[in-house]
Amino acid sequence: MNSGEFSQRVRDLLRDRDMSVRAVARHLNYDHAYLSRVLSGKQQPSRQLVTALDNLLKTDGELAEIAVRVAPPTVSPEAAESPAITDRILSLNEARGADFVQAIRETSHRLVVLDNELSGVSIAEPAGRAFKVVHRRLGVGDYDLQYERDIQSAAAELAEIAGWALFDAERNGAAQRFNHQALFLANLSGDRSIALLTLQNMAMHSEWRGRNQEALSIARSVLNRGRLSPRVEAMFRIREAKGLVGTGRTSDAIESLQRARSLIEDGNDVGEPDWAWWVTHREIDGHWGHALQIAGDVQEAIERLLQSAQPGRGVATGYAGMSSARLAQCLLDVNAWRDAEDIVSSLVTAAPGISSGRTLRLIGHVAEQRERLNGAPTSLTDTLEHLSEKLDEDPFTL
Repeated sequence: MNSGEFSQRVRDLLRDRDMSVRAVARHLNYDHAYLSRVLSGKQQPSRQLVTALDNLLKTDGELAEIAVRVAPPTVSPEAAESPAITDRILSLNEARGADFVQAIRETSHRLVVLDNELSGVSIAEPAGRAFKVVHRRLGVGDYDLQYERDIQSAAAELAEIAGWALFDAERNGAAQRFNHQALFLANLSGDRSIALLTLQNMAMHSEWRGRNQEALSIARSVLNRGRLSPRVEAMFRIREAKGLVGTGRTSDAIESLQRARSLIEDGNDVGEPDWAWWVTHREIDGHWGHALQIAGDVQEAIERLLQSAQPGRGVATGYAGMSSARLAQCLLDVNAWRDAEDIVSSLVTAAPGISSGRTLRLIGHVAEQRERLNGAPTSLTDTLEHLSEKLDEDPFTL
């Protein structure tokens, strides 16, 4: 087998599916020049690219098998493809052209993987430090100008990730700064996909800070332009709904949520950006339940939050635990002591693995209820006290 086997197989698959290299690069959010070098056999593909191509072309691991078989034996896959974030930040200082673009993209990819795999570890600091390196180099022009737009696009994605992580860590001022940088760079480079994702983040941030009309205005500014894929439109319908319920228009909010759900009914992801994976029925149900909770319709909120939290399957860690915290609060509000105790117990188990500042704050509000409950069984108040202790626990205590 020779090193051109992988690139030849991918080229054959693209030809069979009538897909261009540029379209694939845009869909996978990879630099076009880098992908062209890989497909011409001039550069080894990263592990992340191989996985992305396998998924896009639905080859059931065939491309991964070829890549492993033809990889240079002197290169350790772990060292070459999965360096620590600190190593990736160092590489951001050294590259200049297409390699700079790829270094930024791979840093972003690794951060997203960590955010989803290690919920107990916040990526806010490494993401912020990585973007600061890129931001400095953009400011002084320390890069090959031939790749300027690709570098700006990659930098926009990294800033978006940092902005999201800072928001989730409740570092609101920093989150605003990084969001604005992400939107600026996305617009500068013409990267509409990252611009849309950043606007979604900004609307969510506004809502979280109680600026509901601002959140609604952002969402509708995007919806009114049109040309959105179903899953992306659903995402902005969610943001529209949360802005509406926050400004007292509950029936309009429910209508927006119903529309969001209908948009993703067929499950067809063709033409959807990769980052829209999280817009699911479960996600919509979580926001629907929260909207009903805000409106004071607690019983209906419980039904929706049950669908999102799925307590029978355990509580998801990280920001995904928000629905469980909201469900626990609603159950306490209606004196459903036994069901509330079950959810609170699951939060006790999940709490040590959660880094999301927003989620921890919601769980903290639940724990505080032990001082205000009338007629609750001792087992429930004891469990709430245990939850409070878990939240205050030193994370380095073994």
